[in-house]
Amino acid sequence: MSDTRSDGELLRAIAVDADRRAFEELYRRYAPWLRARLRGRCADPGVVDDVVQETFLAVWRGTARHRQEGHSPDAAGWLWRIASRRLVDALRGDGARGRLRQALARLRHRDEASAEERVLAGVEHGDLAGALVRLSPELRAVLQATVIDGLTTREAAVLLGIPPGTVKTRAMRARKQLREALA
Repeated sequence: MSDTRSDGELLRAIAVDADRRAFEELYRRYAPWLRARLRGRCADPGVVDDVVQETFLAVWRGTARHRQEGHSPDAAGWLWRIASRRLVDALRGDGARGRLRQALARLRHRDEASAEERVLAGVEHGDLAGALVRLSPELRAVLQATVIDGLTTREAAVLLGIPPGTVKTRAMRARKQLREALA
């Protein structure tokens, strides 16, 4: 079997045949990317490694099922959704809120923008990039968690260390400011 199978072929081989080689190829293809992306959300390398392992365990055990839409399944997006939810679950553990606050504090004080912030700032559809840049970091963080990462209000609240009601309020304020800026 060739190691150049598509993501969809790998996912089908894992789900249908419990194909270990397909699983290993999917892991080699996506684990480094997933680990790097999770490090942007969590400064604890142990938690990041655990989340990556739990994500791929869910794939192998079949507890996470990929829904193929059309002919090109988005394995990266699917894996990220699993991992981001696993990260939220991991951060809910003992002392997680404190670790999360420390990680977010370190991220806020970095000079270099995260990959997501660069993407948000680089969007070139109309005046959206300028409107996003003008949002406060708190509003951008809520949009990033709920829109880009696809987290629920409750999951975003845990990730950001704020109450769910605050997530909802900030999301409404962000949408209102974007509508006004783009009108």
